[in-house]
Amino acid sequence: MNAPEDDRPDESLEQLLDLAARFPDDAGVAYRAACVHDRLGLEAEAVPFYERCLAGTGLPDEDRRGAFLGLGSTYRVLGRYARAVETLRRGVAEYPDDGGLQTFLAMALYNTGEHHEAMSLLLDLLATTSQDPSVREYRRAIALYAGDLDSTG
Repeated sequence: MNAPEDDRPDESLEQLLDLAARFPDDAGVAYRAACVHDRLGLEAEAVPFYERCLAGTGLPDEDRRGAFLGLGSTYRVLGRYARAVETLRRGVAEYPDDGGLQTFLAMALYNTGEHHEAMSLLLDLLATTSQDPSVREYRRAIALYAGDLDSTG
């Protein structure tokens, strides 16, 4: 089976559509089909495959994380911001330490007008993950303000 980052996505899509038809309950096949659709710019067509793989079982954690991020990002690209937030929140709930999921959630929150929560999420992520010495120096203050952006002191 071809990986999501296959160099020939058109050929992969044909093969994966055939496999998805033969094995509709295979979450791994659904995930790979979703990824190839996304890679080809077929975001709307990727959605049902992402949904199928997340509803299924047996998907390795790395792929499940990727499916949450892929589906959330795809919903966002399609302008379905509330669905993006819902999906990415589910992903963050399952994988709370995943900075990619948190970042995409912040972008979707921005799109829904939840600017305060988006900024707080990004500041908290920055405070906990940055290796920049000038950020690390103020890590505690950044984390404090991330929890209460309206505070001035």
